[in-house]
Amino acid sequence: MSFLDAPPGSRRPLYVFLILTLAVGAGASMFTTPQIPTWYASLNHPSITPPNYLFAPVWTTLYILMAIAAWLVWKKTGTRSVEMAAFALQLLLNFGWSLMFFALHSIGGALAEIIALDLAIMTTTILFFRRDRIAGLLFLPYLGWTAFATVLTHAFWRLN
Repeated sequence: MSFLDAPPGSRRPLYVFLILTLAVGAGASMFTTPQIPTWYASLNHPSITPPNYLFAPVWTTLYILMAIAAWLVWKKTGTRSVEMAAFALQLLLNFGWSLMFFALHSIGGALAEIIALDLAIMTTTILFFRRDRIAGLLFLPYLGWTAFATVLTHAFWRLN
């Protein structure tokens, strides 16, 4: 039975994961959005900085992929597992980067924080792969984007 064939009630936990991950993104955007035209615009931008309009669709897609991955693993491990703890930790660190960079204007703090986030995402990806290959694969774009965000954060730190 595929996801699309599953009875609607059996997908309820997936919806919880979607709401949770998208809520993290929405919460982080509360720090980010007001700073884009002001503080962020005033920074020296590295040449590799993507256009602002790209961030929202990329992050929304990544949060959806993360939620599906977590749901797949949750179905095998339940809530109280090292995999779900790793997932929760990386979500917390994900939120923390926006807080450090945009709300606190601490580029150096955000750099240290995103390195911790990279490690948490790598750990979560490995743990997810061990439980469900598709879940691990779904985390790879997030790992790649965050690795790029780490390079970008470092470049912002050096320029500012």
